[in-house]
Amino acid sequence: MTVGRDQYRKEIQSVSDSRQRTLYRGSRLLVLIFLLILGLGTSGMLMACSDASDTTSGATGNPLPGPATDEGAEAAPVEDGDSEEAAVPESTASEQSTGSLLQQIPVYEAADPASVEADELGQIMVLMYHHIREPEAEWSRTPENFRKDLEVLYEQGFRPIRLIDYARGQIHVPAGKTPVVFTFDDGNDNNFNMIEDETGEWIIDPDCAVGILMAFHEAHPDFRPHATFFINGGTPFGQSDWVDFKLNYLVTNGMDIGNHTETHLHLGDASAEQLQQELGRIQQLVNRYVDDYQVNTFALPFGSRPSSDEVAPYVESGTYQEVTYVNEAVLEVGWDPYHSPFNRDFNPLKIRRVRASETKVDGVGMYDWLATFESGSRRRFISDGDPNTIAIPDSRAELLREDLEGYEILLYEAAP
Repeated sequence: MTVGRDQYRKEIQSVSDSRQRTLYRGSRLLVLIFLLILGLGTSGMLMACSDASDTTSGATGNPLPGPATDEGAEAAPVEDGDSEEAAVPESTASEQSTGSLLQQIPVYEAADPASVEADELGQIMVLMYHHIREPEAEWSRTPENFRKDLEVLYEQGFRPIRLIDYARGQIHVPAGKTPVVFTFDDGNDNNFNMIEDETGEWIIDPDCAVGILMAFHEAHPDFRPHATFFINGGTPFGQSDWVDFKLNYLVTNGMDIGNHTETHLHLGDASAEQLQQELGRIQQLVNRYVDDYQVNTFALPFGSRPSSDEVAPYVESGTYQEVTYVNEAVLEVGWDPYHSPFNRDFNPLKIRRVRASETKVDGVGMYDWLATFESGSRRRFISDGDPNTIAIPDSRAELLREDLEGYEILLYEAAP
């Protein structure tokens, strides 16, 4: 993943400035109307139309699909192990073109629920990482062990989804697979680091979290590099010269930016004004680099919540200096897999996480829960491949939420 700094800044500017793109399309439309009035011929009109459509190629932003796909959203049909990304020749595929594919909503072939033992009321792991570095420690995962985590999850049938999609009940994974959510706290430099190689070219550090996720995706195209990086104020991921590139790279490549407060504030004694400032300034910071991006997920620092009932609502939404934030998912530190979004007990503002570690996890780390799923003492979410349906054994129907408009409920009799 070689990066020319000036080259990428030009690319990021071209794909992130949606306002300029809109104006450009509008000017092309005026040209087309002008040509129609003058009657300059079909070839001239076609040329104007072609130029206008070209400006939409590789558009970036923060795609947020509905239960299946929103009107106008592009869908990328893929099959398990054979995604569209794999069809892009390595010699010509830029990070930008890869990103446009990773932003598309994948479409998978639906399966008979009984044939894959679908259970879309099963639990989902939201994995919590902090550092990716040597040596292994309570809050640090080595690059080697992080790669092991990805390999184990892949072999056991887990596939990443975006946190915001989990919170909204928009689960896009192949039939028979289980969604998993990756999260990284604090915006550490070893989450996303740039280094110079032996030729002097700038590259993404292959041992940082983003480098490892992207490399694993290249080797396993059906394992998308979806992850949410919760940042604080200052210089996210370090390296002040690269902040604009890093934040835009995340968004362009199907990853997300979450809020972790400006100063990693313990929220216990926070006032309403202080909490809104802490969250609002992160929204401001991100929008200095990523135009119109909405930071809509929040990881509670230290897992803390305001002690005051009057302040508590500002965890979900508030306003600071005319900047409004709305958190659709709020993450706790937690210790276990959390409910399916279709479960009656699911609360997107109280999502628990799983420690993705093997050090001081007290029997509730990621590998402990994998063993628990394997034993059958807890049931994991298993997809039927169709995001518009909720497929479950008929014996579990009583666990469904009542507000599931837009979904088709598929009940089947599970084998004894």
